[in-house]
Amino acid sequence: MTGKAGTHAARAALADEDSHVESFRQTRHNRRTELVEDYVELIADLIDDGGEARQIDVARRLGVAQPTVAKMLKRLAAEGLVQQKPYRGIFLTPEGKALAESARERHRVVEGFLRAIGVGPEAARIDAEGIEHHVSEETLQVFRRYIERHGERR
Repeated sequence: MTGKAGTHAARAALADEDSHVESFRQTRHNRRTELVEDYVELIADLIDDGGEARQIDVARRLGVAQPTVAKMLKRLAAEGLVQQKPYRGIFLTPEGKALAESARERHRVVEGFLRAIGVGPEAARIDAEGIEHHVSEETLQVFRRYIERHGERR
């Protein structure tokens, strides 16, 4: 088919209004939580790697200014995910640790799936950083099954 009719026929049907609203609601929610997850995951990584997480280290790793980190740490503290102790750094609460572990696991699965389908290690790591926040649990389960069947390419 060619022309307008062919182009229209090739497009996917427009989702019903409720489905459309839900998909955008979910995307907005994921965008709001993405930064929180990145922060707690990085804090956990810094603690695991060097025994502590400091505001300056978070700022350097994220490429943002310290006042930006300070503002986010206040938000994370208000949400019960971190505790800050003067002159002692940043600590994750049990809730913060659980969120960080969940984010790490999603990242691991997405990156593993990308590697399994042939994406190179660096691109898979970078792409997984964005995808991990937007992937549904159903999709993660499919990724896990694919990795189990086909393995992760090295």
